[in-house]
Amino acid sequence: MRGGLFITIEGGEGAGKTTLITRLTERIYTETRRKTSRTREPGGVPIAESIRNVILDKKNTKMDPKTEALLYAAARRQHLAEIVMPALARGEIMICDRFVDSSLAYQGHARGLGIDEVWEINRFATEDCMPDLTLYLDIDPAVGMSRIAANLHREVNRLDLESLAFHQLVREGYAEVAKRFPDRIHTLDADKSPVELAETAWAIVEKRLQTP
Repeated sequence: MRGGLFITIEGGEGAGKTTLITRLTERIYTETRRKTSRTREPGGVPIAESIRNVILDKKNTKMDPKTEALLYAAARRQHLAEIVMPALARGEIMICDRFVDSSLAYQGHARGLGIDEVWEINRFATEDCMPDLTLYLDIDPAVGMSRIAANLHREVNRLDLESLAFHQLVREGYAEVAKRFPDRIHTLDADKSPVELAETAWAIVEKRLQTP
């Protein structure tokens, strides 16, 4: 029995997901007093974090796109089974940095594997446990990558080494995915200030919380 709320935050590199998640997690708890937890993909639990290290290791530049997609799905399954599904069953609110839409945009579209094909892999992995609400932070890839370059405290990973053209394909992929799931995915302008973005996000989440 699922009584909780599953919220995912999506976006390209440098879109500001981490900042928004921090603000949103605090706001939801302050306003509702419901237990609200944040997590991330790939990762969130030890097994999935180990898979994350393999996926994002800069040395693994020879990784086959299908291998990459399958590793993401494996990490996702473990994360869901160990943390997300139990929390939702307890009626808690979970906010996750990335979920299946990332795979559809990155591996499905940008890597050229096909959105439908990657979706089928993830249907098996997730048992159709999909987010109740997704906030997609849309940003020009050039702006996003410049933000990453300016962040001296952020460790550079394998995806950061991809070309600007690749990240533009990722943005195209997200746009296509958003069209496929218009009732779930809300597109936000990530060029807004963190405060403006957080307020816009909260308004959407508040409305969803009020929906029976």
